[in-house]
Amino acid sequence: MKIVSYDITDKKMRSNFSKMLKENGAIRLQYSVYEVRNTKRIMDNLVAKIETYSKHFTADDSVVIFDVDMNKMSKYGNAIHRDKPVVYF
Repeated sequence: MKIVSYDITDKKMRSNFSKMLKENGAIRLQYSVYEVRNTKRIMDNLVAKIETYSKHFTADDSVVIFDVDMNKMSKYGNAIHRDKPVVYF
């Protein structure tokens, strides 16, 4: 699993970046922090897309990708409910 955190100053680019993450299976944890669990191929494609965005960044923009071991991660508050299956009848 990867955590993607970003700080992008341009509103339009920030919005497009957020949409791109969601289209690639990312789940929003906080305003500019996403959790991504997917196959290696899709993760590689996602990183390539992020690299394409980074070519247009200003000196104030950044993206940080953390590789996280799910067995060593703790979640609190609303985040704990995202990992539990929900069944509605």
